[in-house]
Amino acid sequence: MDPLLLLKAAVIGVVEGITEFLPISSTAHIVITQRVLGFEDKGEVFGVVIQLGAILAVIAYFWPRVLALVKGLIAREAQAVRFATALIIACLPAVVLGLLLNKWLEENVFGAYALAIIAATSAIGGVIILVVEKRTRAPIHTDATLIPYTTALGIGFLQVLAMIPGTSRSGASIIGGMCLGVSRQAATEFSFFLAIPLMFGASGLKLYKHRHDITADSLGLIAVGFVVSFVVALFVVKWLLKYVANHDFKPFGWYRIVLGVVLAALLAGGVFEMRIEPPPAPDRPSHAPDRP
Repeated sequence: MDPLLLLKAAVIGVVEGITEFLPISSTAHIVITQRVLGFEDKGEVFGVVIQLGAILAVIAYFWPRVLALVKGLIAREAQAVRFATALIIACLPAVVLGLLLNKWLEENVFGAYALAIIAATSAIGGVIILVVEKRTRAPIHTDATLIPYTTALGIGFLQVLAMIPGTSRSGASIIGGMCLGVSRQAATEFSFFLAIPLMFGASGLKLYKHRHDITADSLGLIAVGFVVSFVVALFVVKWLLKYVANHDFKPFGWYRIVLGVVLAALLAGGVFEMRIEPPPAPDRPSHAPDRP
């Protein structure tokens, strides 16, 4: 396997591990990094699957609580059942709309003008973070395991915005939770746990739909990106939980605005091409010739 490709996969893994749980959009940063490195990701399989590495980092970090939750569900403990139910409710909007819109998004959003969309959503998301942080009221819910079902459903619907490139799943769920009266720390923990079933499901669906694009070489690249993203994300999760205990998200808001402006300038200046070639259709044989 080409060592340069392995290095590119590792770099993208680092980017994924850093950005997956920060409110700055891992998808946006992966798309930009792949464009800069000239890394081809058929059907976006690589970008989605290496997110599992980051999700496993969450499981590893919260392992005692994950294990306690599983044991609680087996024993039918009220608090464990309540927390699991809230997570399921929060997952429903993304699951339903994801299944309905995934194909359309792949063909019409991710494959067309994605960088322009990312530039806009990065800046808009940054402004939203600054506004929410400025107007944050005293939280009503401070325990992630006790978030009401209606609030969990609201977080789930707000998280759907992350289907738009550059929006940020963690940002939508955390900032959305804060808007609904959840403390910054509780919203962050809830977002972490919510990512586990959602990202496992999204990765499984992507692998199945684009299984014909997976080769022995691509599996090697995925493995490298997966391991690197896991290691990096483990440190980021630990850091972020400490950060939110004493800081707000304003720096991330300003970062998003700067990123959006810079990316828009690069697109306007022709440094990046506006349009990204759409991914091949799911039923296109893996051995089919490239487009002229």
